[in-house]
Amino acid sequence: MTALTGPARHARLATLLLVCVTAVWGSTFFLIHDLVEHVPPADFLAVRFGIAAIVMFVLFRRQTLALSRHQLRVGVVLGVLYGVAQVLQTTGLQHTDASVSGFITGTYVVLTPVLGAVLLHDRISRVTWFAVGLATVGLALLSLQGFSVGIGEALTLLSAVLYAGHIVALGRWSTPGAAVGLATVQAGVITAVTAVVAVPDGLTLPADGRQWASLLYMALAAGALALWAQTWAQAHLTATRAAIVMALEPVFAAFFAVTLGGESLTSRMLLGGALVVAAMYLVELRSTPRDPSASAADDPPVEALHHDV
Repeated sequence: MTALTGPARHARLATLLLVCVTAVWGSTFFLIHDLVEHVPPADFLAVRFGIAAIVMFVLFRRQTLALSRHQLRVGVVLGVLYGVAQVLQTTGLQHTDASVSGFITGTYVVLTPVLGAVLLHDRISRVTWFAVGLATVGLALLSLQGFSVGIGEALTLLSAVLYAGHIVALGRWSTPGAAVGLATVQAGVITAVTAVVAVPDGLTLPADGRQWASLLYMALAAGALALWAQTWAQAHLTATRAAIVMALEPVFAAFFAVTLGGESLTSRMLLGGALVVAAMYLVELRSTPRDPSASAADDPPVEALHHDV
């Protein structure tokens, strides 16, 4: 067996880390469902990322303050993309079924290579496009139980475009050394974006210890830790490869819904999950690691991506 090179080892570790992140994200679905019955979605997002931002800045103040002006601008753009996407997705969810919202949000798997090809002229192999299609079919089987187009679907699709833009931008500008600082800046900007929506009507907080426990888990594990892990992982993976790995989120959501949420296991879940896993395995076999040593100075200015997106 051939030993893995340094970049290949880092890419393998990054893939494993993203799988863990998607598992954490998937575990939050039934927690969010219960929590937003008391706390409005925008309030929940503002408090969640506010806690994450405070904790991250306390722990990583030195790394955050060490960011260059360029890296700081990158972090702000990334935070705006993610924060606006969160608001649009949450607003859209109020006007569409959760299953449809989950599928449309998951179309960032398709939109990521499209944006990469259009904005950054990335070359996507046929095998990767096949894996993208496979993951999309799997997402449809996992999520869709009927489909109609309205304002909720339109807002959710726009959020998926922004999520894809966030993945593409991370894939271009994230570096291992700046990952902690970039993640911290993102958390702060996401807090500011979501607070613009939440604060004018007053901020509703969790009502009891169980709700606070759920919120803290989502703030620290699915917020702070996940932001850092995605930012670091994408310093070693191409954007399309990362997007396909992150398509595992609804697979884990279905797993936790069955094991902890009392839902029934169906053949659609099994087939859809198998297709998404097969897509990840296929792209993992054929992918080469991203070179994190590429100079960001050779990239187009961060403002150009922000304008195009």
